[in-house]
Amino acid sequence: MKLILSLVITTFLLTSCNGDSKTITSKDEKNYEKSKETLEQTEQKNPTKFITVDGDKKKNLVGQTVVKAEVFNNAKIVTYKDVDVKITFFSETGAVLEEDHETVYKSIAPGTSAKFKSKFFTPKGTDSVSFKIETAKF
Repeated sequence: MKLILSLVITTFLLTSCNGDSKTITSKDEKNYEKSKETLEQTEQKNPTKFITVDGDKKKNLVGQTVVKAEVFNNAKIVTYKDVDVKITFFSETGAVLEEDHETVYKSIAPGTSAKFKSKFFTPKGTDSVSFKIETAKF
């Protein structure tokens, strides 16, 4: 019985370890290219999902609000340009006081960022600022 069991196990091990390594076929390459194109198309259709913005404000000596921010491209393939950033100024209670737009006229490659600075005469009582990506070209 032990001899039959060891013979079965040995046969199984020898047939399962044939030593052939898997090679990449042209079909695999086509599937890879298709998935890569799909990712590129997704990034082109939804730039607001792949671009983020972060920044802050301060007052200068003239009384203007100086906004400094940085736009980040988190995409893997697409380079974005002409990014439209909506800047919203809020009161202390959270009421929207003013909305402006700033377009960043730079090409932002995947994994990189671009800084911008703008000056505004904001309404009295401006307490905070927020940023939102509206659109971008590729």
